[in-house]
Amino acid sequence: MKQPGLVHVLTPKWRTALTRARQERASGGRGKAITLAVVGLIFWAAVFGVLFRVLRYFKGTEEIGALLAGKLLGILLLSYASILVLSNVVTALSSYFLAKDLDLLVSSPVDGLRLYLAKLLETVINSSWMVALMAVPVFAAYGIVYQGGPLFFLFAPAVFLPSLLLPAVIGVALTTILVNVFPARRTRDLLSIIALGAAAGVILLFRVIRPEQLARPEGFRNLLDFITVLRTPTSPFLPSEWVSKAVMTYLTGRTDWLAVFLVWSSAAGCVVLGAWLHGRLFPTGFTRAQEGAERFVRGSIWDWSLGRLLRPLGAARREFILKDLRLFFRDTTQWSQLILLAALLFVYLFNIKALPIFRGERVPFFTVSVISFLNLGLAGFVLASIAARFIFPAVSLEGRQMWLLRSSPLDLRALLWSKYWVGTIPLLVLALLITVLTNVLLRATPFMMGVGVGTIVLLTLAIAAMALCFGALYPQFETENAAQIPTSFGGLVFMMATIALLTVVIVIESVPMYRYLRAAFDQRPLEVTPVMVGAFALAAVVCLAATVIPLKIALRKMEEFEF
Repeated sequence: MKQPGLVHVLTPKWRTALTRARQERASGGRGKAITLAVVGLIFWAAVFGVLFRVLRYFKGTEEIGALLAGKLLGILLLSYASILVLSNVVTALSSYFLAKDLDLLVSSPVDGLRLYLAKLLETVINSSWMVALMAVPVFAAYGIVYQGGPLFFLFAPAVFLPSLLLPAVIGVALTTILVNVFPARRTRDLLSIIALGAAAGVILLFRVIRPEQLARPEGFRNLLDFITVLRTPTSPFLPSEWVSKAVMTYLTGRTDWLAVFLVWSSAAGCVVLGAWLHGRLFPTGFTRAQEGAERFVRGSIWDWSLGRLLRPLGAARREFILKDLRLFFRDTTQWSQLILLAALLFVYLFNIKALPIFRGERVPFFTVSVISFLNLGLAGFVLASIAARFIFPAVSLEGRQMWLLRSSPLDLRALLWSKYWVGTIPLLVLALLITVLTNVLLRATPFMMGVGVGTIVLLTLAIAAMALCFGALYPQFETENAAQIPTSFGGLVFMMATIALLTVVIVIESVPMYRYLRAAFDQRPLEVTPVMVGAFALAAVVCLAATVIPLKIALRKMEEFEF
């Protein structure tokens, strides 16, 4: 029997995507597309602008400029590769073992090689499109600053695109192996192990690279040692280093064709090995992946512990809270990410400590205060990202059973209240940890500690409320994977709204901060003026409004749900 071609296998996916696009356009999706395009262009412009200025500065340093630019490109590409490995594992799990079309494809006369290549291409597109778009302004900045010419914009994609295949093949292979090793649990439970590996990888990445060294050249004995570090490959056996070397040598007029060959040959070789591994392990893994998972959250445990503590809240609110907690801890894809979160928190604090402001002498008061204040914006963005992952999907995860809650005599306010506080309390603990530990590391003054703690508490309450609100405004009840919900249009709008809130609060509080720093500079006691009190009060009002109004909108939207 003649085997169907690869294009024929992929055709249903393309037709489904086109149908969804037409439906989105018919239901007013043109506005979403315009919003996404505007946000994307702004992001491109911001990345390009920052890199353009940095590379112009590097180029002005004739001795080490090219080495610094190459090191920076290597670090960026290595970061992209690390992100892609995790992303491809998650995507491969859905593409190869959880997709709805697998039953039809597996039973059809499609050989293993064509199935592997079709799903590999699907995995690469779904997991790498964002990274590919992020790379556009990066290569554009390098090409313009170093005058690569028109051919560079063909050469760079030709070298970079094969490197996207390698994380995809690794992700597919890792997923296939894990599915075969852990047959008795749901395949999504494998993400707990993946999260552990990702956490270790992130920590290892930052420790191996040690970017703080490049910001402190005076820490080297002489210029020769500094140049030696710059010449040392960040990761000599990884494709990211080959791509970086190929690009930089092309821009300097001496193309390293060996690096280009290594990228392409490695990609081709990994695809061949991946196809062989897929042929050996996929049939057994696909069968085992259909098995159910064990339940490990016992009702009695919750009744004896949290159930009794929450008894004063009333039966409805208590049971809603217990339900959300049970669902959270039953889904390994949810709670396992707390491990990765802990690792990222460690890296965040480590980077604060590694800032090039600790040089043996006393750190200037002005520097510490400014960093402590601006850290509120960065911490707020981190909290928003976490809220987008854990709080934003809360309404969508109710799924199609939301109509049961709507038709029951239960109060939706209790449901909304439980979802808000179940997400807010852990987020608030994390916010206080980030703010307090950061200020301790920076040796901030009691005034800055008070401003930081008070502001971050109000921002956390507002961020959690906005996440729940936008999650109700843009629900996805039919989603199969909670990790895909934050990447939707609603998640993008939530992040934009959060950034706007952070900007407004930081700008308002910059007025009393200026007066505080001015008083310290003039060596006079701080005078609490009505302007300072009014600014802090206005920031508090903005945060409280951003808390109350979104919660009311979310409640109204939940009452209007139709199924």
